[in-house]
Amino acid sequence: MFVFGHVGITLGIFYLLSRLLSKNNFWVKVPWIAFGALLPDFIDKPLGRIILAETIGSGRIYAHTLLFGLLLGLTGYYLYRKGKPELIIIAGASFCHILEDQIWNAPEVFFWPLLGWGFPKDTISASFIEYLMIIFSRSYHPAFTEVFISEIVGLTIIVLLTVKYISEKKKEFCYNKNRT
Repeated sequence: MFVFGHVGITLGIFYLLSRLLSKNNFWVKVPWIAFGALLPDFIDKPLGRIILAETIGSGRIYAHTLLFGLLLGLTGYYLYRKGKPELIIIAGASFCHILEDQIWNAPEVFFWPLLGWGFPKDTISASFIEYLMIIFSRSYHPAFTEVFISEIVGLTIIVLLTVKYISEKKKEFCYNKNRT
């Protein structure tokens, strides 16, 4: 999965949960959700593919582990209890990212360090720029259906939520204009 898939699908999950469980303003949380949806890649891609490329050579390392998700969630819960909900939102979105990547298919990553201290190398061995070009081409090429479909679904969700947001703002503007 790539940017549209992670952000769009995670926003869709959070939107549905907010409609079912909460009366809070979903739109205020969108930047935190989007950031959290990409956080594991923000950490692991540069770390594992650039800084530790010679030793680890993988873009799915520490921030793609259950341990990272649990530590982020526990810290977020602590701050939530102090009246600061942002980190728990980021943690939830980050955990969605891990699930969307189906990390359970790589148990040595998901359960790190319980199954050992090492991480499996990526099947793509190239420079970081070449790696990005390969995953870009795979993400937006219909032949790689799983990734392509998740990107289309994510983009569709982003478009639908954007239309809904604009519609709500337009109604709010018209309501306020008529009151004055």
